[in-house]
Amino acid sequence: MDRVLLVVGALAIAGVFAALLGRRTAAPSSNTHHVPSVLDRRDFERPDAPWLVAVFTSSTCSTCAGVWERAELLASEAVVCQRIDFQDHKALHERYRIDGVPTLVVADADGAVKRAFLGPVTATDLWAAVADAREPGSVPPDCHTGELDDQGN
Repeated sequence: MDRVLLVVGALAIAGVFAALLGRRTAAPSSNTHHVPSVLDRRDFERPDAPWLVAVFTSSTCSTCAGVWERAELLASEAVVCQRIDFQDHKALHERYRIDGVPTLVVADADGAVKRAFLGPVTATDLWAAVADAREPGSVPPDCHTGELDDQGN
């Protein structure tokens, strides 16, 4: 009986150990999303405006409305703000490979994306990003300006 308990205990320990090793060797899941680096300004409203704040959204996204509310306040003669809802503008989402919403991009007159945000963004970070894109160096270096690294983070 002692030998049976010893064997059962050893098998249980081996099973737990094998399960832990199996988790370590599993491929990690990706949580990065694509952000375009260039936009064709002719795809958006007022292509002649010096700056574009494009907010890619979805009507099923609860966070998107808040991002749009903060972004649309930036509209001016120099800055055109446009909401690109997936349900209404699916072709633009596909063209720019938008695979997560909200995605907000700040593009210059040539369509070069200067700043981008994935997910929620504070008004302070958004305003700082647009200010720094329009006039580089105008925002203190310790202020987050929405720049993404090579992995979209």
